[in-house]
Amino acid sequence: MYETSEKRLLQLQQTGHAGLLKGGLIGLEKEGLRVSPRGCISQQPHPMGLGSPLTNRYITTDYSEALTEIITPPSGDRAEPLRFLFDAHHFLYQHLGEEILWSSSMPCVVEGDAKIPIANYGSSNAGMMKTVYRRGLGHRYGRVMQVIAGVHFNFSLPHAFWQAYQSLEDDGRSPQTFISESYFGMLRNLQRFGWLIPYLFGASPAVCKSFLGGRPTSLHKFDGATYYAPYATSLRMGDIGYQNSKEEGTGIKACYDCLDAYVETLSRAIETPCSIYQAIGVKVDGEYRQLNANILQIENEYYSTVRPKQVPEMMEKPIHALQRKGVRYVELRSLDVNPYHPLGIAEEQIFFLEALMILSLLHESPAINVAEQRSIDWNELAAAHQGRDPALKLKRNGDEIALAAWGQEICDALQPICELLDQGMEETPYQSSLQLQRDRLQDADLTPSARMLAEMRELGEGFYHFAHRKSREHYDYFMQHEYSTEDRSLLEREASDSWRRQRDIESADEVGFDAFLDDYFSQQL
Repeated sequence: MYETSEKRLLQLQQTGHAGLLKGGLIGLEKEGLRVSPRGCISQQPHPMGLGSPLTNRYITTDYSEALTEIITPPSGDRAEPLRFLFDAHHFLYQHLGEEILWSSSMPCVVEGDAKIPIANYGSSNAGMMKTVYRRGLGHRYGRVMQVIAGVHFNFSLPHAFWQAYQSLEDDGRSPQTFISESYFGMLRNLQRFGWLIPYLFGASPAVCKSFLGGRPTSLHKFDGATYYAPYATSLRMGDIGYQNSKEEGTGIKACYDCLDAYVETLSRAIETPCSIYQAIGVKVDGEYRQLNANILQIENEYYSTVRPKQVPEMMEKPIHALQRKGVRYVELRSLDVNPYHPLGIAEEQIFFLEALMILSLLHESPAINVAEQRSIDWNELAAAHQGRDPALKLKRNGDEIALAAWGQEICDALQPICELLDQGMEETPYQSSLQLQRDRLQDADLTPSARMLAEMRELGEGFYHFAHRKSREHYDYFMQHEYSTEDRSLLEREASDSWRRQRDIESADEVGFDAFLDDYFSQQL
């Protein structure tokens, strides 16, 4: 089944270009919820010493003022993103006082929407747009859904690889078109293989009862304060997480057939009014409740496990940046925060994900039809809610296949890629990671989700006590280790400079917010 990837890898090796696969850039985006010593979502503003969340390149906020996000610079050194992530965590903890970062994707001690402060980005039009967008998400989906944390894995391949690869493929299109469409092939395969991520790395098999706010659920009772599913891997990726189809009639599916189709489907969604959102109102009593009443306010509202990415110019629409410059990198968004690692992601995960993305690029990737899309969606939910059930069958090409069997097939296809990536290294980190994933496929009790439930049972802990204990352990870890003077200086300088950049943006505004939004949404290529 993986003859195409094997053939392409062999061609790269025979022509001396296989080493170019080792030159990709990796970046991480890690979210973490600031909580009080007893685990309640912080009501304090983003600490001033961390810089402006509007303009700081490395430490910002996501949906909530309490949801901190660390962004590592893209790097070709596989150790660098984790090293930077460590130093950024250490820097962050210097400004948190008694607060700690929650160790899990799923929040705890949730006291309703009113206790989830929306992120504040200052008084500029650009900052207000970010805040109003989040206000709209709260009205549309509820604020609780928006404080689920995750880790994003960003990956790109170097220009030299694309030159060699296009020549081997004998593709006559423009380099930008070839690169973009090749990345879209990767995106489609990452969706086909996407169920593997929650199985191997999912770490949210249980949730605090407060997260559901009294809503009925099919989840089982673990103890008086915890719900769980016996075979769940990642409830974050299941149907209790944030999706674009929470309300009947508002569902949207982007088309990944090609860049033009992707841009067209998202453009239609951000331009098409939705009666349900019209009922919320846009500007009510002088205050914006949302940016607009369309199916999507902006492109980022579309939830997907993977995204094509390009860096926009200031206030440029992301889809315009994609149309103008093509795909620059791929963002994988389905990783739970790893509670067993202080950084929220382990080195072995990075090695495996890089290999999986390369396989997804080299493997044949036809367009996804309606039937296959249903199977992809079904597989994702099945793996999230019951991935460790030995009886689970996934859907593939109209047939059923055991999750473990399909997973081992993928691992077999990854073997030569991992061998290549290990060449020239003293150890074999890619092959070692691959073997670890094979072991987890063979024995589901080795997965993080199974370990978590077993540990909770053994220690008599509910979700809160497990996550709180791990959070304190991580805090102690950072307090016991020093971080580099170089990164500390960089982060301090960035924090200071970011406030200056925010002031510059605020002083440069020449029109009111209404006119600013009109100008933004009327952009044309």
